[in-house]
Amino acid sequence: MPPFPRELAPAFQPMTPADLPAVMELERVCFPTPWSLGTYQRELLNRHASCWVIRPTAAVADAPALLGYAGLWHLGDEAHITTIATHPGWRRRHLAEWLLVHLADVAGRRGARALTLEVRMHNTGAIALYTKLGFVSVGVRKGYYQDTGEDARLLTLFAIDHPAVWGQLAARQAEIEEGNPA
Repeated sequence: MPPFPRELAPAFQPMTPADLPAVMELERVCFPTPWSLGTYQRELLNRHASCWVIRPTAAVADAPALLGYAGLWHLGDEAHITTIATHPGWRRRHLAEWLLVHLADVAGRRGARALTLEVRMHNTGAIALYTKLGFVSVGVRKGYYQDTGEDARLLTLFAIDHPAVWGQLAARQAEIEEGNPA
């Protein structure tokens, strides 16, 4: 697996309206049923939501405008990942994992104790990534995906506010950034 793209100096930053053209481009190539521009515009205005991007900050030829993005809903002591995507040309370089750790940090700083998400049952690669970070399966949402009627696995990362859990996530983030991910 290629290393984390340190050559791009990726930065985890809040999504802005100026990011939406690049988000929509990625949305179309990453998902069978992409969210609309209006959905993202509403998310950026929703006081219970936050949206984030991974932006390359170093000038590198052929680097995309965005390496990835994600959205969170902040629901009291729970945060819910509403969407997450990484650029297809930069996958398998630990960007999704790095993005997830940053999302857990944001959620924890906003008072969440748990982080949840849904994932398509057949998306074994994503499920393996979430499990690697400590997410556990807590249920199934029958017929969740309207485009196919496919079920979703509901996963939760508990105790993100606990020092031991956060310590493991922070250690993983450091391993990725240092170029030593296992």
